[in-house]
Amino acid sequence: MIERKLKERILSHFYKGKALIIYGPRQTGKTTVLRMLESEIRGRVLYLNCDEPDVRNLLEGANSSSLKKLIGRHEIVLIDEGQRVKDIGLTLKLIIDQISEVQLVVTGSSSLELSGTVNEPLTGRKFEYLLLPFSTQELVDAHGILIEQRLLEERMIYGMYPDIANGEELRTEKLLNLAGSYLYKDIFNFRDVRKPEVIEKLLQALALQMGSEVSYSELSNLLGIDYHTVTSYIDLLEKSFVVFRLPSFSRNMRNELRKSRKIYFYDNGIRNAIIKNFNPLDLRQDRGALWENFLVAERKKYFAYNGIFGDLYFWRTKNKQEIDLIEIINGKMNAYEFKWKDGKKYSLPKSFQEAYPDCGFKLINRDNYLEFLSE
Repeated sequence: MIERKLKERILSHFYKGKALIIYGPRQTGKTTVLRMLESEIRGRVLYLNCDEPDVRNLLEGANSSSLKKLIGRHEIVLIDEGQRVKDIGLTLKLIIDQISEVQLVVTGSSSLELSGTVNEPLTGRKFEYLLLPFSTQELVDAHGILIEQRLLEERMIYGMYPDIANGEELRTEKLLNLAGSYLYKDIFNFRDVRKPEVIEKLLQALALQMGSEVSYSELSNLLGIDYHTVTSYIDLLEKSFVVFRLPSFSRNMRNELRKSRKIYFYDNGIRNAIIKNFNPLDLRQDRGALWENFLVAERKKYFAYNGIFGDLYFWRTKNKQEIDLIEIINGKMNAYEFKWKDGKKYSLPKSFQEAYPDCGFKLINRDNYLEFLSE
């Protein structure tokens, strides 16, 4: 079993008087993380699976007395799929406030459902963790550098979801199923989504524009929906952990793009499944975009799994000078350019160097990408 980086971070926050909330897309291993915790922690553990109707009935509308009876002498309560319980936030608040010696760990597959019910009741009472598909760092720890280097092209095509990364059997079929309505069915059940087919067309458009600047107005015209609906649907896709936005960076220069954005997919395999293209890299025209998406998404995982708090941007000017990724961590700025083909030389645009002389820079290619994803 592949160890998840989040496990140690979660364990380090036990018994701090907070609920520990694990978010993430479906099928990324949240239940597995709970089972890993259950096998390692000392103390009496109560595991509650909210897929079970009787468990939901016990937690919905519960009061402090009924919760004390349910928990009994257990010291740790693991609640899986917590978003299935109506008003779960109020239930968790009661446990934290009235049974303070108990450590709560709760998973939820969608911030659409779980965040909306826990944020207000649990203000100041929770730590949150984002569990995404496997990271390169986790897979290197499990398999070694050599194997992961050999599997790089497969990772770029089929992605890093646990069920996909763990074996080749039926991975295309599994990805097509995952990239169907199952992955984002929370959106289809959401009250503001009246035309689910538009979400699918929007995802296809975003997949074909991956790594490029995205115009909401152009998407509006392409899909025949208004600008605000495009904005709303992309926000829902982001809250369901299908895509994420990367804003443009601007501080000093007059011709910097200030309000532009790029949209990336959390997983290359999902993106390729949406456009139904699993061709090998040497037959593809989108190698550069796949490489860029892979590295930006992996860097985002690296931040999430290692507890790094920083901001990510891209940079571009009106005359099309650009930098793929800019990171700002504790006030320190670093710029990165991603090149799939070896041997290409690159230096920061002179205008950028003059505007931001203290910014570090590194070119990331197949020779040094593992350092970038574990430094």
